[in-house]
Amino acid sequence: MALLREPIEAYGKKRFTVAEYLAYERASSVKHEYFNGEIFPLWGNATSQQMDVRAMSGASQTHNVIAVNLIGQLYTLLKGKSCRPYGSDMRVYIPENSLFTYPDVSVFCGDVKTWEGDSAIGPVVIIEVLSKSTQAYDRGEKFKLYRAIPGLREYVMVDSEACGVEAFRVNAAGHWELEELRSLADTLSLPSLHVSISLQEIYYATSIS
Repeated sequence: MALLREPIEAYGKKRFTVAEYLAYERASSVKHEYFNGEIFPLWGNATSQQMDVRAMSGASQTHNVIAVNLIGQLYTLLKGKSCRPYGSDMRVYIPENSLFTYPDVSVFCGDVKTWEGDSAIGPVVIIEVLSKSTQAYDRGEKFKLYRAIPGLREYVMVDSEACGVEAFRVNAAGHWELEELRSLADTLSLPSLHVSISLQEIYYATSIS
């Protein structure tokens, strides 16, 4: 059965101001997205009945291993440079469309600008690790929302169930171009950061081949 992306209800209401969302989120033991006045469970497309279980259980082990591999590789490659990777605890805010979200990996260069002290603005690279429940959202509506970030240069989606990477990059004309990688022998290039990561490293310590 297809899962629907539905807003949660809290305090007897469905629409919130940004200030109300941030107050709710800071007091919550689990993470939620905010968009256009509504609060959504972080784990993508869960229904209201499923959201508590999904939010508390989190991502799969493979999902987490891939995310750690990416952050570890980026930390090593960017050490001493002006750019730095962050994990899913970094809340990203997009003022252009009101989205607050938690990418699996985000990279910021220079001093990180924040909103209200704890929501970062302006990532250069965003990486999402796909799962069954989130891949449609990550490929569709979420990518559309991410494209509103003025300085975003690359958006990468990594499959957590099979070897596969989809890398979108902004070209010289300002258009997004896709490169697909399907082999552990392939290498993911991140030109905006002047680094590359092999898929062998991305999928290290997983059962994916």
